[in-house]
Amino acid sequence: MQSAVVRGGSKLARMTDLPGKPTSASRTTLSHIMTGNDTNLLGTVHGGVIMKLVDDAAGAVAGRHSGGPAVTASMDEMVFLEPVRVGDLVHVKAQVNWTGRSSMEVGVRVLAERWNESSPAQQVGTAYLVFAAVDADGKPRAVPPVVPGSERDKRRYEEAQIRRTHRLARRRAIKELREQRVADGIDD
Repeated sequence: MQSAVVRGGSKLARMTDLPGKPTSASRTTLSHIMTGNDTNLLGTVHGGVIMKLVDDAAGAVAGRHSGGPAVTASMDEMVFLEPVRVGDLVHVKAQVNWTGRSSMEVGVRVLAERWNESSPAQQVGTAYLVFAAVDADGKPRAVPPVVPGSERDKRRYEEAQIRRTHRLARRRAIKELREQRVADGIDD
C-alpha cells in the first residue's frame, strides 16, 4: 500500500507499512591507519581527513539502513576531543540514531589507538550527520523506522529528537530574521 506525502511542493512516495529495523542492523565500524599523507602543518592528522572518514562511515550506515542510496544533508556537529597522530589506528563507529520520513540522523564516535600498542582506544571525536535517502532520480524516498534496541540506543534516539527540534527551530529563526531584514529594507 502506497501513499503520497506532500513536502515542499513535491511528492514523496512513501510506503506506509515499511517494517522497522533495529539500530544494530546497520551499525558499522570503519578502521584506518593514519599516515604521513594525512597530516596538517602541525604534524597531526588533518581534521578534514577525520571528517571524510566520518562521512564515509555514516554514509555506509545510512545506505544500509535505508536499503539504497543516501546523501549527506548536513553535518550537525563535529567535535574534535583529542589530536590524532600519524601511526594511530582510527576506528569510526556509526549508527542510525533516528529516522524521519526520508531522513536519518547518524551518530558517529571516533576512537584512536597506537597501531603498535595494546592500550585501549581513546575517544577523539564525535559527530552527528543527517542523511536523506534518495531514489534513482535523486528524489527523497521513504526509510524504514529505526527501532532502538538497548537503553543506550533509546537514549540516543531521544537525544536525536532534541537535536532535530533545535535544527528546525534554528532554521525557522534564521528565516524569520532574514525576512524581517528584507521587510525593514536592509539589503544584505
